[in-house]
Amino acid sequence: MAFETVTVIGGGLAGSECALALAARGVPVRLVEMRPRTPSPAHATAGLAELVCSNSFKSTRFESAAGLLKLELARMGSSLLACAEEAAVPAGGALAVDRTRFSELVEARVKACPAIELVRAEALDIPEGRCVIAAGPLCSPALSEKIHALVGGDALSFFDAAAPIVDASTIDRSVLFSQSRYGEEGAGDYLNAPFTKDEYDAFIDALVTADRVVLHDFEKGGLFQACQPAEEVARTGHDALRFGAMKPVGLTDPRTGRRPWAAIQLRAENREGSAYNLVGFQTNLTFPEQRRVFHMIPGLEQAEFFRYGVMHRNTFIDAPHVLDRTFAVPGTTVRFAGQITGTEGYTEAIASGLLAALNTYADLIGADPVALPATGALGALVAYATDPETQGYQPMHVNFGLVPPLTDGVKRGKRERYHAYAERALRDLDGYIATRPDLFDAAVARP
Repeated sequence: MAFETVTVIGGGLAGSECALALAARGVPVRLVEMRPRTPSPAHATAGLAELVCSNSFKSTRFESAAGLLKLELARMGSSLLACAEEAAVPAGGALAVDRTRFSELVEARVKACPAIELVRAEALDIPEGRCVIAAGPLCSPALSEKIHALVGGDALSFFDAAAPIVDASTIDRSVLFSQSRYGEEGAGDYLNAPFTKDEYDAFIDALVTADRVVLHDFEKGGLFQACQPAEEVARTGHDALRFGAMKPVGLTDPRTGRRPWAAIQLRAENREGSAYNLVGFQTNLTFPEQRRVFHMIPGLEQAEFFRYGVMHRNTFIDAPHVLDRTFAVPGTTVRFAGQITGTEGYTEAIASGLLAALNTYADLIGADPVALPATGALGALVAYATDPETQGYQPMHVNFGLVPPLTDGVKRGKRERYHAYAERALRDLDGYIATRPDLFDAAVARP
């Protein structure tokens, strides 16, 4: 069957996954990415699927929603998940990647696919024909205007922040020690900067009084909770970070043989371990203040930073009220994918790109749209993000708070309950995939 060309706008996680999944099903794709001709305020390279903030795709644990989502993507044939696994760096119970290697792997797959035409140009308008807009929350002003005109209603926005990245060769290894919390598999995948009580008190005082970048809209609110700058968390209480990103539980300082009062964890940015990011330390401090405050971290007194933390504006659509359950604009052939829909997170972006491809392919072959079981991580997120009853819509990660409760009447602890959620989700997803050979046929060649 000969298919019409589908335009995918945006070469990020969602757009790249969407293009590869469509191409695997014989659909020609025109993938439009504005970088490097038109730079983004948050991106540093022109590479496809560049990771802007953290380099972590979060947990791989079976009994976590993030881990379950990865298992669902594997069953559904995700190309980018395979790239992430190939580019993985040690991160305990999480899937973290060498972000440069990951981007290179994705771009190589796209360029090696004859069905995909990669166009390096800014999309100034929404094209005719079938289109998936995966331009991300930082799509260009020109395209944003067209999107707002298309969907109507109010566009919502929030601010996202990225953590600093430090040069590993400038870290004092006599102070920092290798260990993962809670005896995680792959113990030693993180470096830990231990604080005494006095060091912690001084650090928090400096953090909350440091100069910030002036963002008037930010002062009004609209900050996505999962990406709160560390200084904003610290303002909620002197010990807030010590019970959050700096919690020392499960750590032992080899210099003292005791648990430190608090600790900042550093996670490898690449396989070589030449760069580390400060886990949980997204920030809106000015660069000079970051240099001053972060040099107070034990072991980082002489550290040099490859990148200071940055904060940028993100925009997303009020999806439950302007899109249908396939993330399409009703009455059009335009569909959305990625963070612009309010589905927040790297793995979630990949999942939404795959879902957009599957639904677009279903349209092309005249099949029913995808109806994933709401018991799964992705199915529950989609149900939430497309439910017109959803009020005060805000960016959302996959989480077990979205799935329907178990109905077998068995009392379980939290870990056992989440494990049961995951078992039910995979059982239901496998059952659904078996009913849709038109979309998930094993004979479909994955790129």
